[in-house]
Amino acid sequence: MDEEEAVLQMDMLGHNFFVFENAETGETNVVYKRNDGKYGLIET
Repeated sequence: MDEEEAVLQMDMLGHNFFVFENAETGETNVVYKRNDGKYGLIET
């Protein structure tokens, strides 16, 4: 999935972070909610 879909899934689940496989790169990535309310992305 892409980053936008991962953020939507994270919000639907009510979690602060979500681990997913990036559809473009095939890498494992993490999206997370920052303290300022924005979202971050960690690419491995």
